[in-house]
Amino acid sequence: MMNIVLLEPEMPSNTGNIGRTCVATQTRLHLIEPLGFKLNEKALKRAGLDYWDKLDVTVYSDYKDFLERNPQASGNMYFATTKARKVYSDVTYGPDCYLMFGRESAGIPEEILVDNEDHCIRIPMWGTVS
Repeated sequence: MMNIVLLEPEMPSNTGNIGRTCVATQTRLHLIEPLGFKLNEKALKRAGLDYWDKLDVTVYSDYKDFLERNPQASGNMYFATTKARKVYSDVTYGPDCYLMFGRESAGIPEEILVDNEDHCIRIPMWGTVS
């Protein structure tokens, strides 16, 4: 099963939309605290619509807690960052891989990226979004 990891997400609507997509694709969602919202927040539920109760989601107190509870993620995790040289489509993902996305305002912390440079991926963006 594919896994999406959100490290300290800040926006409930983004997390809700990602949660809904996880339900549709049978993907597990991992949320690493601190979260910028409460899990019962209306914006989160509204974005996730009626799917939130069907979501396979686990919440972790911090990144260390996530790693300790998911030892199988080691070597099988990819880190989405604008700083990566490798494009996401250049990677062959295994069935049980993990894709991590950082905070909307700051991304994944530099120390995590440096430790995992070979597994950093970039999603190309053009125009005014880049």
